[in-house]
Amino acid sequence: MDSSDQPDLGDLPRWDLGDLYCGPEAAELAADLDAAAAAADNFNGDYCGKVGNLPAAELARAIQRYEDDEDLLGRIASYAQLYHAANVSDREVGRFYQTTMERLSEITSRLIFFTLELNRIEDGDLQTLLAADQDLARYAPWLRDVRAARPHQLADEQERLLHEKQVTGRAAWVRLFDETMADMRFDIDGDERSLEQTLHLLQESDGARRQAAAKALGVGFEEKKGLFALITNTLAKDKEIEDKWRHFARPDSARHLSNLVEDEVVDALADAVTSAYPRLSHRYYALKAKWFGVEALDYWDRNASLPDEDQAGFTFQTARDQVLAAYGRFSPALAEIGQRFFDNAWIDAPAAPGKSSGAFAHPTVPSAHPYLLLNYQGRVRDVMTLAHELGHGCIRYWRRGRGP
Repeated sequence: MDSSDQPDLGDLPRWDLGDLYCGPEAAELAADLDAAAAAADNFNGDYCGKVGNLPAAELARAIQRYEDDEDLLGRIASYAQLYHAANVSDREVGRFYQTTMERLSEITSRLIFFTLELNRIEDGDLQTLLAADQDLARYAPWLRDVRAARPHQLADEQERLLHEKQVTGRAAWVRLFDETMADMRFDIDGDERSLEQTLHLLQESDGARRQAAAKALGVGFEEKKGLFALITNTLAKDKEIEDKWRHFARPDSARHLSNLVEDEVVDALADAVTSAYPRLSHRYYALKAKWFGVEALDYWDRNASLPDEDQAGFTFQTARDQVLAAYGRFSPALAEIGQRFFDNAWIDAPAAPGKSSGAFAHPTVPSAHPYLLLNYQGRVRDVMTLAHELGHGCIRYWRRGRGP
């Protein structure tokens, strides 16, 4: 790719996953996988088939053990996911990710019984248990959230089958999509660019550059449409089958349940946004077309910078300072938490080839800390993305009791 049109972004940080594990071949990682397997076997032997008859104090101890096991398993899974996200295109990285997730699936299949048996405890009996032990009462919010899935719970063997097949079913299709997207390159005037770099050009002030980028995206996705259609249709059918077995009322109900929000609440939000289209988005696009001196915007102009917008790029250090200053005006404590992400290499910023597209804040586990993935390219939108994802990271850090 021609670097002449790339602004000076300053020093872009790469994350250091050493707080989880120092590498995919680390002895600590192998030892933790073995320890997690042994702990799952012991937990299964101690409690499988017995959860409904445990006294309150013993149930509290069981949940504490389950929490500890989940923390260790989550640490391993988080490392594998983050290591893979930083270089989705690398086949050795993919091999490590796949084998690790297969091992974790095997281990966690021995723990599935626990929440299933918890959900078979009658409401009145559970309330009696919660009232009898303070340590157990501490888990009341978690138990409430687990039990929200009771109406959609299947038999134990069915749940275990679905769980074990995920790694070769739904997860495999998602991985194929992610790796395909990371491998794609788009030809723009002889330069090959990744998806993130091509999308970045849609914000250029030069209309011809925006059009070239949009056309290149169309060509690239046209070549992959058969594969993407197969992935989409397979995932949709997979979801339809599971939703039918779990008796979900509609396709989005499972997602709302996982977010602990009712269908009606999401419907109200969607209706409010849709009804506001004429008053907001339609007016905005009409006004933007007027500023561009056209009757209607071409599709490659939707994300274009406004004609009088300053096109100077923001170095990552400038973005950091602006975001932390804004946080500080809102809450000095929030800014202090945010600063830790920059001081401790918890952010992976460059738009590197083969890297996962987009941006996210990964919560990891209570015994660790969140990480942020960005594809920073110096636009105002990138600064806002940093502010957005850092906000997620700060909240997740604070929820782990590590805030000031």
